[in-house]
Amino acid sequence: MLYSTYWQNSDAGGSLLVTLLMLVLVLVEIVALWKVYTKAGQPGWASIIPIYNVYVWLKVIGRPGWWLLLLLVPVVNIIVYIIMTLDLAKSFGRSALYGIGLLLLSPIFLIHLGFSDAAYVRPAAA
Repeated sequence: MLYSTYWQNSDAGGSLLVTLLMLVLVLVEIVALWKVYTKAGQPGWASIIPIYNVYVWLKVIGRPGWWLLLLLVPVVNIIVYIIMTLDLAKSFGRSALYGIGLLLLSPIFLIHLGFSDAAYVRPAAA
């Protein structure tokens, strides 16, 4: 009785749904990034480790590791992230428009990049 009253009088069901949806989204991005890193010759497990996964991303696109510090600076981090997504697209031989897709709809475009026939060409910033 108490259980059903709790679910009827609160928004816990909606919160649970949102939490599960976010968890699924995070898992999808991890799997997609794992495939992207593997294609680029990097360890796929790096996509699981926070901060290190961004460092590996910088190595894939040919940017120096100290750019990781730029991501800690407000406003600068937005510009750096845009450059990183554009460079990731270029590293796989894709256009700047694809990079914008990576920026705005990252789960969809990362899945496509990881599971399509897109091949790693070279670091874009090299």
